[in-house]
Amino acid sequence: MKVFALMLGVAVLFCATANPAATTPSTTYWTPCTLDIQPAGLTHITYDTYSTIGDTDGEDFPTDYGLTWGAKIGPKLAAEFGFDYLAPTSEPWCLNAKVGFPENTLSTSAPAVQVGFFNFGSLEQNIVDVIVGKSLPNGQGRLSAAYYVGSSSRLRSSSGEKENSGFMVAYDRTIIPDKVIFAADYASGDNAIGGGGAGLYYYFNKNTSLLVGPVWFNDKGINGKMKWTLQLDLNF
Repeated sequence: MKVFALMLGVAVLFCATANPAATTPSTTYWTPCTLDIQPAGLTHITYDTYSTIGDTDGEDFPTDYGLTWGAKIGPKLAAEFGFDYLAPTSEPWCLNAKVGFPENTLSTSAPAVQVGFFNFGSLEQNIVDVIVGKSLPNGQGRLSAAYYVGSSSRLRSSSGEKENSGFMVAYDRTIIPDKVIFAADYASGDNAIGGGGAGLYYYFNKNTSLLVGPVWFNDKGINGKMKWTLQLDLNF
């Protein structure tokens, strides 16, 4: 818990301005709506890009370099916390964390239940979310849903209307065990996080994966046209 408090303090000191790209706690695809919390003792490194391809009028998002750590804060309660460095931006540091009960922890059939925050600091979106998720029977994948609320001054449409709350939904399913996973998600709202996409994770091994696919946005006046994402994830 002392390490957790120290990381919170350091990341908050670094955070200050705005940028449309999202930071990366555990995610399904575009959003942090997922059943997953990084396991205790694990360090997760991510390298995320969102690029326009074949569109000279498009604008890429800053590259996201992220670090997340898993922690256990009780016999049933799990947590993760981390920060992201977005480049190129003038003030690129941001903070995320969440705490929750993994699936089947509260009872043998209980869903995962989490409370978290993301895009605190330089993005000044200060989003808090509540996530509930469950594995479907017979290997039919996993489904999760969330409600979020954030800064009313930052989460607005391109026309200036307040759009600081909404829902998120996500789904993932194993296509080839230990190799390929399909993932898709969506966030409502005509704001910086509104949008979603679908793509494939490819696992080189259990600790190294690559996600590729498109992301669309609800308000093109904020985030522009569709982007292609490439997300490399490493666990230690």
